[in-house]
Amino acid sequence: MTTKTIVLHHLCGHRFIGHTEAGDRIPVDGDQPAIGPKPTDLLLAALGSCTAYDVIDIMAKKRQPLAHYRIEVVGTQADTHPRRFTHITVTHYGAGPAVTEAALARSAELSHTRYCAVAATLNAEIAIKTVVEPWDPDQVMGSQEDNSGSSNV
Repeated sequence: MTTKTIVLHHLCGHRFIGHTEAGDRIPVDGDQPAIGPKPTDLLLAALGSCTAYDVIDIMAKKRQPLAHYRIEVVGTQADTHPRRFTHITVTHYGAGPAVTEAALARSAELSHTRYCAVAATLNAEIAIKTVVEPWDPDQVMGSQEDNSGSSNV
């Protein structure tokens, strides 16, 4: 089993900077004007990019490489809290000299039903554990800042 960790540092208001174990920085923003995507936008982007990786790889294995490819992910959220997504549509647009619609459709289906970790996660019940601990600056991962709340994004 693989374990992944992302640490989010609060900057101000609803603005955070996430740090991955690889050192990547991900802005997350619920303020206006926003300087980064909202958490729900990131969820849709994660689903779209996860399935895109699979589709590109599957189509290449079928010897039907995509010359043009994009994905559109549309999520409908409930009006009441927690405003969870009630429906998500992932539309794959692709073309190439040897690309058939049937192969693209099958590749998308395989991604969504077998390979995409994000799709599988969204379709599963997940055990989420919430832990609260006092702040310990010596145990902060993913930041080389002084953690005083200011940061360059």
